[in-house]
Amino acid sequence: MYTDNEILFPHYAIPALRNIRGAKWQQLIDRISQKEETCEEVLALMSVMIELNGCLPCETDSYRAMRGCTACAQQTLRRFKGSDEELISAYEASLAKFRELDFAIGG
Repeated sequence: MYTDNEILFPHYAIPALRNIRGAKWQQLIDRISQKEETCEEVLALMSVMIELNGCLPCETDSYRAMRGCTACAQQTLRRFKGSDEELISAYEASLAKFRELDFAIGG
């Protein structure tokens, strides 16, 4: 009855987002898909997807959760009214925050 779902947007779902948007988005997904789960670039994209998908209030018995994280993220990106440039800008802002945090911590 339940498919694979997580508490927050999972790393394994990233490659499935590749063909949802245009060429610039595909390039970003291709680059990030090759990186380790703990890489700041991956975490930045996961953070953007958590915000876009509304992962924090998602309930395990909700329709979205029952469909699974990958299907939810794909639908979210299909419904996103902004451009690929806006998505990439959100990713870059998230990445800057992660890098700032890493610098502040002394990484």
